[in-house]
Amino acid sequence: MRCPKCTSIEDKVIDSRIARDGNNTRRRRECLECGNRFTTTETLVRDSMVVVKRDGRQEPFDRDKLLRAVRAACHKRPVDNEQITMLIEDVLDAVEAQYDSQVPTSAIGEHVMQRLRKTDQVAYVRFASVYKEFRDVSEFVHEISSLAPSDSPVIPKPKK
Repeated sequence: MRCPKCTSIEDKVIDSRIARDGNNTRRRRECLECGNRFTTTETLVRDSMVVVKRDGRQEPFDRDKLLRAVRAACHKRPVDNEQITMLIEDVLDAVEAQYDSQVPTSAIGEHVMQRLRKTDQVAYVRFASVYKEFRDVSEFVHEISSLAPSDSPVIPKPKK
C-alpha cells in the first residue's frame, strides 16, 4: 500500500479490525519511511454476476443500482445505512448460493422483498409497488392486506 504522504510502499500494519457490517476489514498502517499513519479498508470482491432481465437481456450486476432502489424504498423510514448494507449483503449471499453466475432479476427482487418485509413494511410496499409494477390502488390494498395479521382485518379509514 502506498503512503499517501510520501508514496513509499514500505509500511507495517499496526491494527486490523473487522468492520461492523462484517464484510470489510479496516487496517491501521504506519509508513516505515516517514512514520505517517493511515487507514485502509479491504472489501471482498465478488465474482462477476450477470443479471438476466425479464425480457431475456443480460447485463452485469450493478450493486449501486440495487443500493439506490433499496434506499429509495427506505427514504424517510427508520432504516439506517447499516441495515441497508446488511440487507444487500444478505440478498447477494442468498442469490450467490442459489445461482452460479447468471441471476434472474426476479430472484434478486424476491429476496429484497422478503428482507424488507421483515425490516420495514412501508419500505416493503414501496419496493413491491415498483418491482411488481402495480397498476391501480386495488393492487396496493391487496399487498397491504397481506401484511396484516390474519386475525385482524384491514379496515379502510372513513372518508371525510
